[in-house]
Amino acid sequence: MKKTKILWTDDEIDLLRAHIIFLQEKGFEVVTANNGTDAIELVRKDFFDIIFLDENMPGLSGLQTLNEIKTIDPNVPVVMITKSEEEDIMDEAIGSKMADYLIKPVNPNQILLTIKKNVDQRRLVTQRTTSAYQSEFGKIGMQISDRLSFDEWSEVYKKLVFWELELSTSEDSAMDEVLKMQKSEANNSFTRYIRNSYQSWFGKNSVDRPLLSPDIFRKKIFPQVDSGNKVFVLVIDNLRYDQYRVLATVLNNYYHIEEEDLYCSILPTATMYARNAMFAGLMPTEIEKLYPEFWDDDDNEGYKNRFEKDLLQKQLLRLGKNYKLFFEKITNVKGDKKMSDYLGSILQSDLSVMVFNFVDMISHARTEMDMIKELASDESAYRSLTLSWFNHSSLLDLLKLLAENKVKVVLTTDHGSIRVDNAQKVIGDRETNTNLRYKIGRNLNYKSKAIYDVKNPASIYLPSRNVSSTYIFATNTDFFAYPNNYNHYAQYYRNTFQHGGISLEEMIIPVVTMMPKG
Repeated sequence: MKKTKILWTDDEIDLLRAHIIFLQEKGFEVVTANNGTDAIELVRKDFFDIIFLDENMPGLSGLQTLNEIKTIDPNVPVVMITKSEEEDIMDEAIGSKMADYLIKPVNPNQILLTIKKNVDQRRLVTQRTTSAYQSEFGKIGMQISDRLSFDEWSEVYKKLVFWELELSTSEDSAMDEVLKMQKSEANNSFTRYIRNSYQSWFGKNSVDRPLLSPDIFRKKIFPQVDSGNKVFVLVIDNLRYDQYRVLATVLNNYYHIEEEDLYCSILPTATMYARNAMFAGLMPTEIEKLYPEFWDDDDNEGYKNRFEKDLLQKQLLRLGKNYKLFFEKITNVKGDKKMSDYLGSILQSDLSVMVFNFVDMISHARTEMDMIKELASDESAYRSLTLSWFNHSSLLDLLKLLAENKVKVVLTTDHGSIRVDNAQKVIGDRETNTNLRYKIGRNLNYKSKAIYDVKNPASIYLPSRNVSSTYIFATNTDFFAYPNNYNHYAQYYRNTFQHGGISLEEMIIPVVTMMPKG
């Protein structure tokens, strides 16, 4: 195994001989220099895992030497050692992206701890994370096998996402596979739960119905406005809980998380159903009955979601809410560039709603473009791409401005998505829709027992195109493919992110209330 290589630069290096021997006995290779110029030359010629640098040296100071070293190797961790405890020197060192900062006199154990923290950190984190997940694996497994309520399923899913994010920072790929298997087991069990429970949620005497898509505005948003807050609702289409968790690392700089809740998207977990239900405060059959002009059987998602503002206005009217409403839908990058222009309208409104489709666009582009497939090859990369977009979007600039103006924000979504890998054959007529995770049609022919079928759509408040319509939903990581050219489409859509069916990732989604800091 390659030794960790250390460069220690100090004009009194001979006085540190005991420290150097200590490190050598611990298995480290130590190279020394007694001035900044020699240290810079050594860095030009060789690679070092970590550099210790005296701040106060004749000739080039420690900070001057640091600047030169960083131009040669920007990624090497540099630890500044100084006699001074003056705050301005500390600030300058920290501002120069010091890996660490030690005050003389230092003892060998301090040095050892610093090396472990900066050089061995990834290995140590991997070991600790792997060990911690191994101890939790059995507990989660026992929970999955129990008869759980929706709230308990939400807690299980939170734990799985927590460990997925933790393990994504480690180097133990074996544990990634273990977690993947446990998520698959959880999704199979969650499917059984939905089969047994979903239809009962719409009965007159249902007592265990969770928060569903039609409940979001009435239960989570209108009470905030009624309390005198200006409220900005951000609906990021197709945002999974794990993606929200990585966005939260940025949002926490500007907002306190007042309430982080998970709710259940209705079936199908598709924009045209779940998002219309959210804005209308009604299930799809209720929308079709009360507002037929706002409901269409067209299979095009963009066409079917043209009336979201109208549906929200109808919900406000039904509930007697006389808010001044601002509503905007951002569906392309060009629109994103003008986000800050909306600030004035938002500040003049009681309730502002913005629908943002960029995450959904990434998902669709990933299916169609090889470059995006490469950039978002798995869940971790998909989250990273989402975070990169968010960090450089004018949406973040707008959220910063809203925080400065004390506007409360509710962040939510309509459904999530899941990476699919297993094609299931389905035969349907010409009128059968094209979604890969759910189908609606007559005389659908399928063999898989994993499919959840609903032969009476009205029982779960879904419209029927004709008297013999059936809905079928894919579960876990399955997706539907027609027998015609089956192998081509099975390969084309494998490893893509899809939505419409039943999984933890698609159905258990965030609704988060955030209060500006300060």
